[in-house]
Amino acid sequence: MQKHNNGSFTNSLGFVLACVGSAVGLGNIWMFPYRLGEYGGAAFLIPYLFFICLFGFVGLSAEFAIGRRAGTGTLGSYEYCWESRKKGKIGKVLGWIPLLGSLGIAIGYSIIIGWVLRFLAGSVTNTVLTEDSAEFFGQVTANMKNLPWHVLVIAITVIILITGAVNQIERANKILMPLFFILFAILAVRVFFLPGSHEGYRFLFVPKWEALAKVDTWVMAMGQAFFSLSITGSGMIVYGSYLSKKEDIPKSSIQTAVFDTIAAMLAALAIMPAVFAFGIEPSAGPSLMFITIPNIFKQMPMGRLFAVIFFLSVCFAGITSLINMFEAVIESWQQKFSLQRTKAVALCGGVALAVGLLLEEESKVGHWMDFITIIIVPFGAVLGAVSIYYVLGFDKIREELEEGRKKPLPKAFKVAAKYLYVPLAVIVFILGLIYKGIG
Repeated sequence: MQKHNNGSFTNSLGFVLACVGSAVGLGNIWMFPYRLGEYGGAAFLIPYLFFICLFGFVGLSAEFAIGRRAGTGTLGSYEYCWESRKKGKIGKVLGWIPLLGSLGIAIGYSIIIGWVLRFLAGSVTNTVLTEDSAEFFGQVTANMKNLPWHVLVIAITVIILITGAVNQIERANKILMPLFFILFAILAVRVFFLPGSHEGYRFLFVPKWEALAKVDTWVMAMGQAFFSLSITGSGMIVYGSYLSKKEDIPKSSIQTAVFDTIAAMLAALAIMPAVFAFGIEPSAGPSLMFITIPNIFKQMPMGRLFAVIFFLSVCFAGITSLINMFEAVIESWQQKFSLQRTKAVALCGGVALAVGLLLEEESKVGHWMDFITIIIVPFGAVLGAVSIYYVLGFDKIREELEEGRKKPLPKAFKVAAKYLYVPLAVIVFILGLIYKGIG
């Protein structure tokens, strides 16, 4: 593989931080803390960590490897897989499904990160802490009431990507991701000293072993792990295409999974003890981030400062994820339509904004994200898993996975990949339809 015309990551640290930036997102912050406590506390970590290790080792590795082997992102990688069976035209068509999933998430994500940015500004001016949180959230999420902040989020992402490809992605994540971990660690330490916070730790970590006998515990753990790692059949492929042949892909995959899990645990430690310290009912989803948490900061000493720290951290997590979603689309459009980098970036940003304008209202973006995350994204992930491990074949992708490694893959890798990961990816898609979302 020749060096990609968009450049390449300078080292494994830059690559891993970029991948962590993609993986760490709103699901770690507004979903994981609640699920950890609700589905068994410490007991929930047993299936969760099992699925994180499995999906990280064989799922992320597969997407990184096909990107590096094909030397290109989503559309080119699917064509490469299917061309090995002389059916490249099928691959050309199928590749659009996960790519549209990345674009679809980016459209909704940019709106939601716009809300976060508005709450950050409101925290700086203290508006968020002086007004009713639910009313403030209703004002922000009303139709066309947050447009400037929505535009600003897309503009920031476009500026980062238009001024450079891989070098800017790497530079942004080397700054933003360490800051995210530092700021959330500060929050977690502060929350530890709140009177009554111990009840939150009980909620999170006292094991409810009986939960392991419930199907829902395993379903939610599997869904949380799968979607937390950003396995979409698209985004991680493009980062893999920018990776040097010297890098050990399975090792980088595990490192990504580890840091993603640390981020989720930090979010849990920063949020749930504070929720219980102030006697607020724990919840999940947007209401946790935009209504419950501001109500906590209102009652906390120096709450304004910690509100700024919290929403700034979430902005960092959101922007780094958005960069990956945009880049998956941009790279494919560059290669497919022979577009210049600047034109591809501008087109992606323009499409995201144009469609997003129709979805500004909370209920509309909610329905949009449900459709994308329940149907398009998991189906794209299934297509990726099948295309890599069955259509291209394990023996060919193993060559790429062992490139840069000092030791061959363990023999169990093939079994885990073909006969455990791929069927589970299909099950995640089916269960998502049944449960109306598990990620």
